[in-house]
Amino acid sequence: QVQLVESGGGLVQAGGSLRLSCAASGRTFSSYTMGWFRQAPGKEREFVATINWSAYYADSVKGRFTISRDNAKNTVYLQMNSLKPEDTAVYYCAARAGQRVRVTVSDYDYWGQGTQVTVSS
Repeated sequence: QVQLVESGGGLVQAGGSLRLSCAASGRTFSSYTMGWFRQAPGKEREFVATINWSAYYADSVKGRFTISRDNAKNTVYLQMNSLKPEDTAVYYCAARAGQRVRVTVSDYDYWGQGTQVTVSS
């Protein structure tokens, strides 16, 4: 069982930056592929980024967001730069056992409670 707790969300102006953190429980964090997803009001949850030994991004955030992980701290991060109003959403951290890259919600086994990111224009 893995428990995930996100933090770092907030309100920021367009063009600004935020860094989200996701702290995971458990002693096998390094064996999990970690992902970030987001869900805007009235929309389905969508893939943002994932990391195992390498990172993979949705086209909508490529070049602006960076996912990273610190296995010693059981933490995954999402650095978000050049934020746009359309990035406004609840951001969720997710984990799946194994090292294969997956970008769909159903492929992830564990989820955090989410953190709100609001980008004003």
